Amino acid sequence: MATKCNIPVIDLQDFPNQSSKLISACEEWGCFRLLNYHDVLPATLMSEMKALAKSLLDLPEEIKRRNIDVIAGGGYVAPSAKIPLYEALGLHDMTSRHGVDYFCSQLDASPHQRETIMRYAEAVHGLIVGIGNRLAESLGVKSENIGFENWTCRARINKYHFTPQSVGTTGGPMHTDSGFLTILQDDEDVGGLEVMNKSDEFTPIDPCPGTLLVNLGDMATVWSNGRFCNVKHRVQCKEANTRVSIASFLLGPDEILEPLPELVDDDHPRVFVPTTYEDYRKLRFSTKLHAGEALALLHTPSSKK
Repeated sequence: MATKCNIPVIDLQDFPNQSSKLISACEEWGCFRLLNYHDVLPATLMSEMKALAKSLLDLPEEIKRRNIDVIAGGGYVAPSAKIPLYEALGLHDMTSRHGVDYFCSQLDASPHQRETIMRYAEAVHGLIVGIGNRLAESLGVKSENIGFENWTCRARINKYHFTPQSVGTTGGPMHTDSGFLTILQDDEDVGGLEVMNKSDEFTPIDPCPGTLLVNLGDMATVWSNGRFCNVKHRVQCKEANTRVSIASFLLGPDEILEPLPELVDDDHPRVFVPTTYEDYRKLRFSTKLHAGEALALLHTPSSKK
């Protein structure tokens, strides 16, 4: 398959042959394009969900505002003075029928819409757990010992209202994802996403139909004992068009998350103290450090020397 991708491309159907390439992508970039996942997440379902996402974001504002927070910043985000081009809806728990039902009820979703969201949530959850398992196995860790299927998984439907006047401006500020792993079904036609490389330069991530973008977040850096990169990214306005994307986040376990014992030894001492995803998220909000800097507050005393 010919692509314009300038980041690593991982074939989900070619493991364990792709294992070393996957680990390298996580270490050097913290993101990659994913191929050959349609047996888990069919293209038809992705198209249905994208059309549904657009219809939900076109709802009257008074309905969208019913999508209230389950966790801070987790519900509807309206355009604001700080991010005037951006709005989003949040589905807190994709792994729970109750969570999906609650989201649908907030927005008066029809039975057909509800069924589509449920199927999409189940498929994406299966895919994101599968990617987590590939990561663990590529590191030589038994995936059944991790239990990714029990970790919270949430979704965010994003819309950027790009206009001729906004071309050249930032649609979304630079940040890292606070969770473990993100799957992005990005806009097939409108670009603007950029990721930061190891030289602290932004690299454009152009639309690449037939692929998904996978990002690693702060919890993956903790889990890997600092081995994996938590990729910094932002959205720039490149053209006067509406951009819609769907991000699904594997956050972390409800209990303690700490570096994998298999990645800690005399040559690679423990870098981070144990934490929970919720405690770390609160730390990011309280310190307003949203681009991975809050991880320094989790460093062990020995790693600060």
